[in-house]
Amino acid sequence: MMRRLTILFVLLFSLLCAIAQDENANIYKGNQLYKAGKYDLAIAEYQKALQINPANRDAKFNLANTQYRMKNYPEAEKSFEELKEMEDKGLAQRSTYNKGVSFSREKKLLESIETYKDALIMNPADTNARINLQKALEELKKTNPPKKNKDQKQQQQQQKTPPPKTNLNKKQIEQYLKSLQQKEQEVQQKMQNNKSRAPQRPDKDW
Repeated sequence: MMRRLTILFVLLFSLLCAIAQDENANIYKGNQLYKAGKYDLAIAEYQKALQINPANRDAKFNLANTQYRMKNYPEAEKSFEELKEMEDKGLAQRSTYNKGVSFSREKKLLESIETYKDALIMNPADTNARINLQKALEELKKTNPPKKNKDQKQQQQQQKTPPPKTNLNKKQIEQYLKSLQQKEQEVQQKMQNNKSRAPQRPDKDW
């Protein structure tokens, strides 16, 4: 009986190893196709890996990035949102930031602002998220010009694409931009202090 159990265990372990190898092989192949710019083929490989293991975070993250590269922004945003719920906080933060970039590409300023803010809450030291948030706020500020006279208002009403509605007024946007600049200075100061305290180490040999 013990011999049979051992044999069954070995067979099961071997099967699991084979499945994992197939899964990783699909991801590796997808990565090579991604680097070659063959995004549609890369997506197919990542999807194969996810069919084997739906919880594979690397396959999910790479799939989302490939969807973004193909300008399939809604699907990419959906995939990034799913990754946000994962236990890996670093991956969740990067996915949130990437989702913000996708919104920026679609010119969805309000959505991108909220997403970049979420990314900064998850990692206050994310310089890229802070810079992109500042750009989005500045762009939003341009779409909310001061009050115009009646003729200008009539011309604006005749336009086919009105500016996006927002709950933020010009003063609030300016205040938020100032707070971002102050936060950036604080982060830079902390990084400078940490650098001066840390012992000198040789560069890593990758």
